[in-house]
Amino acid sequence: MTPSLISSTAASRFYTRWINAETGRAERVAQLAASAARLTLSPALLKQLLQKETDSGMPLPRAMRRLRNLLVCTLIERDLRGLADLNEVVSAVTHFAEFAVQTHLAALTADMVALHGVPQGEESGQPQELIVLGMGKLGGCELNVSSDIDLIFAYPEDGDTQPAGADQRSLSNHEFFTRLGKKLIGALSEITEDGFTFRVDMALRPNGASGPLVASFNMVETYLVTQGREWERYAWCKARALTGRAEDIATLANISRPFVFRRYLDYGSIDAMRSMHAQIHTEVKRLEALHPERSNNVKLGRGGIREIEFLAQVFQLIRGGRDAELRDRSTRATLRTLACKNLLDAEVVDKLLAAYDFLRNLEHRLQYLDDAQTHTFPTNDADCLIIAQAMGFADVPALMQVLDQHRTLVDAQFADIFNDKQQERNPQKDWDDADNVLHTLSESDNHETITIVLTHCGFSDASAAAQRLASTWQSTRVQNLPVSSRGRLLALVNAALPVVAAIPEPERHLPTLNRLLDFLEAIARRAAYLALLTEYPATLHRVIRMISASDWAAKYLTQHPILLDELLDPRSLNAAPDWPAFALECRRQLETAPGDTERQMDLLREMHHAQQFRLLAQDLEGMLSIEALADHLSSLADALVAATVQAIWNMMPARHREIPLFTVIAYGKLGGKELGYVSDLDVVFLYDDEDQDGPGLYAKLAQRFITWMTSHTSAGILFDIDIALRPDGASGLLVSSFGKFEKYQRESAWLWEHQALTRARFCAGDAAIGERFETLRVEVLRQVRDAARLQAEVLEMRQKMRDAHPNRSERFDLKHDAGGMIDIEFLVQFLILRHAADYPQLTADIGNIALLKLCGELGLIDAVLAGAVADAYRTFRKLQHQGRLQGEERARVAASRIATEVSVVKQLWAETFKTAGS
Repeated sequence: MTPSLISSTAASRFYTRWINAETGRAERVAQLAASAARLTLSPALLKQLLQKETDSGMPLPRAMRRLRNLLVCTLIERDLRGLADLNEVVSAVTHFAEFAVQTHLAALTADMVALHGVPQGEESGQPQELIVLGMGKLGGCELNVSSDIDLIFAYPEDGDTQPAGADQRSLSNHEFFTRLGKKLIGALSEITEDGFTFRVDMALRPNGASGPLVASFNMVETYLVTQGREWERYAWCKARALTGRAEDIATLANISRPFVFRRYLDYGSIDAMRSMHAQIHTEVKRLEALHPERSNNVKLGRGGIREIEFLAQVFQLIRGGRDAELRDRSTRATLRTLACKNLLDAEVVDKLLAAYDFLRNLEHRLQYLDDAQTHTFPTNDADCLIIAQAMGFADVPALMQVLDQHRTLVDAQFADIFNDKQQERNPQKDWDDADNVLHTLSESDNHETITIVLTHCGFSDASAAAQRLASTWQSTRVQNLPVSSRGRLLALVNAALPVVAAIPEPERHLPTLNRLLDFLEAIARRAAYLALLTEYPATLHRVIRMISASDWAAKYLTQHPILLDELLDPRSLNAAPDWPAFALECRRQLETAPGDTERQMDLLREMHHAQQFRLLAQDLEGMLSIEALADHLSSLADALVAATVQAIWNMMPARHREIPLFTVIAYGKLGGKELGYVSDLDVVFLYDDEDQDGPGLYAKLAQRFITWMTSHTSAGILFDIDIALRPDGASGLLVSSFGKFEKYQRESAWLWEHQALTRARFCAGDAAIGERFETLRVEVLRQVRDAARLQAEVLEMRQKMRDAHPNRSERFDLKHDAGGMIDIEFLVQFLILRHAADYPQLTADIGNIALLKLCGELGLIDAVLAGAVADAYRTFRKLQHQGRLQGEERARVAASRIATEVSVVKQLWAETFKTAGS
C-alpha cells in the first residue's frame, strides 16, 4: 500500500465536489476512514449508516445514493493515504453492491406483493423469489469503485401471483418479475441530484439486449444447452446469486455448472478465448484509431487487466469440470490456486498478482478523478501528473516505466498460453514433404504419390505407411468429423510425420505410425483432445516417443486420453512420487464429492491412471529400475486401497464408529511389493470389533470394496481383486475376525497358505490389527517343521502348478517353466519355512532378491549361486516387464536368450532340495 503524493482533494475532483457540497461531509468521511484499521462493511454497519439517512424522512433511493457517495469518498481517502489495500477497496464496494441490491429488492418486492400477491410456482405451489445474479467483478467480489454492475435476473418456475384481496390484480410470474426487475434497475441506476447508486448492465442475460429481462430456470437451461456461446461460459464462470432461497440458488447452479465446466479437460477453451481476446483487441484498436488520445487502456490494452483475467479463467474453463477448487470466482484466488497445483509457476503467479494489483490500483485512480467508469489515461498532461502522483510516483515517466514492466510481463505470459500454435512452423527438416503428403491426402487417394513423398521423408516401408494414411483419412469415422476437427487432425498428422520418420530405428517407423493413427482416430471425436495436442506441440512429440517405445503405453493412452494432460508439464513427469502427499490428495478429492458414489469411483480411477501414467513415462525414459517401479506401483495401490476403504465406510449409514476396525492384508505381488502395471490384488479382509453388528457391517464393507475396485465406469476399473487366499478359500467367509484368522493359521491352514504368508503384509485400514497380523505372521513362519515333509509338500505343490500351466511352445515361459520365476519364488518360500525358526531375519518382507542374498550370507545356500539366481530373477522380471510393455500376453522369450539364467536356477533348485532333508 503506497501512499499518494497528493491529497484526496487534489487527486479526485469528485471527492472535492462532494465534500464541499454540504457542511459536515468532510468530518463524516474522516470519522469513517479512521474508524478501523481495516474498513469492513458488514450488513449491520451498512444498515446503521443507511438508517442515519432514512431517519430524517429521506426516501430509500436517495438515502442509498448518499451512502454510496460517503463510502466512495471514504475509500478514496483510505486508499490514497495508504490505509487500504486493493482487497479492502474491492471487498467494500462489493459488499455495498450486495447490500444495495438486497435492500432495494426487499422493499420493491414488498410493494409488488401488496399490489399483486405472492408469486407461486405452477408445479411446486411454492412461493417464488427473484434471483439476482451478480456477474463479472461483482460475482468475483472484485468490484471497482466506479464500476457498473452486471446482473442477470432469474426465477424458478412459471405460474401466477396469488392475490390476497379483491383490490389486488394477479400477474403471471414472468410479468411480476419483469416489473420488479425494471423497478430494481431504476432504483439503482437512475441519476438524481445525488447521482446514482450503481449503473446496471443487463447485456449478459440470455439473448442479450434482445432477450427477456427475466428468465425462468427452464428458459435459462434451454438457452444454455441450445444457444450458449463460448464467451457466455466465460461470463457465467463468475455468476454469483445475491438474492433468493438457498435451494433455488443450488438448483440454478446445477443448471449452469455443466455449461460452464465441462466434465472433460476442455482445451478447446484456449482457442475460444483467443478468438474472444482478438475481437476485443480489434475493437480497442478501432476505438484508439478514432480517439488516439485514449490509446492507453489499462483494462483492455496489451498486457492489461483483461489479459490477466483471461489467463486465470482459461485454466478454470479447461479444468474446472474435474477440479472443484478451480471454480473460484476471484481472479486473484484462482491465480493462487494455479500456483498451488503447479499449473503455473509460483514465481510467475507472484508477478502476475503484483501486476494485477498495480493495474487495478491504477484503474481506481483513473476513476477517482471524476467518478467515471474509465480505464484510459486522461487526455491532458496535468491530469496525467495527478494520476502518477496518486500512485506514489513523482512524475508520469516514472509511472509509465513501471506500468510498462508489468504489461510486458503480462503480455509475455498471455502470449505463452494463447499464441496460436497452428501458425508456428517447425524448422525440422522434411516439413515441406509432410505438407505434400497431407495435401495429397486431402485432395486424393493417390497411393503412389504419397509413397514417393514418404520415401523421400525417410520413412521405412513407405508403401505400407501410405496405405495406412490413406485408409485412415478415408475412414467413415474421420470423414464424419466436423470440418474444424478434420483440419486439426490433418495438421497433427502433418506435424507428426517428420517426428516419426526421425526415429533412429527404421523398423519402428510403421508400428509407431500405426499406433499413432489408432490413437488419433480414437480421440478425434473429442475436439478438446485435438485442441490440446494442437495447442501444445511438445505434447505430441512426447506421445510419439511413448507409443514408439511401448505398444501397451499406446493402448493405455488410447483407452484413457485424459492422461494427455499429464504430458504438459515435464516437471511433474520427472518428479519422484510423494506417497503421503498423494494419499492426502486422494482424501481431499473424495471429499469434493460426498455421497456421490459414481463420482468418487471415477475420481479414484482418474488419480490412479494419472499417477500410473507418470510412472510409465519415467519407466520408458529409463529413470526407474524394475524394483523401484514395483515399489512405487505397490505404494500407489496401498494409497488407493486405504482411500477406498474409508470412502466406503463414510457412506455406510449404519456404521457405529468413524474409523472401522478393519484391515486389508496384501498377499502375492502386492504383498511382496512386486506389483506390475496390470497386476491384480490378492487380499484378505480382517476385522477386530466386538460390536454385535460388526460382522455384517464389515462383510458389506468388503463386498462394496470389491465392487468399487472392479466395476467398469467411464474411467475404467481400478484393480481386479483376488480373494482366494482367505481362510478356507472359496468356501470361506469373505471377512474374518482376527481371532478366527489366527486360529485358522495356527491349526488348520495348508502349507501353501503358509507359503503365501512369506509375501503378506499389512496394506491398509486399522494399523493395530496390522501389527497383530505381522506378529502372527512371524510366529507362523518360525514354526519348527519336519524337513522331509516340508520338502515333499513344496515339491508336490510346485508340480501341480506346472501341470496347470503347460507350455507347448518352443519359447521359454519366464514365469511357469522349470528354472523360471515361480521356481525361484518357491525356493525362497521353502528356505524361509525351513530355516526361519533359527534365523528370524528371514521373515522380513524384503523381496525375493534380498532374501536370496540373505540366505547365501547365512550359509543356507551357496552365496555365489544365490547371487547368480538373484540376478536371474531380476533379468526375468525385466524381460517380463518389457514384454508387457510391448503388449505381449504371455511372458515368453527365446530359450537361448536366458539359458545361463535358467541353468543357475535349476542348479540351485537341485542342490537345495537334494540337501533339504539332511
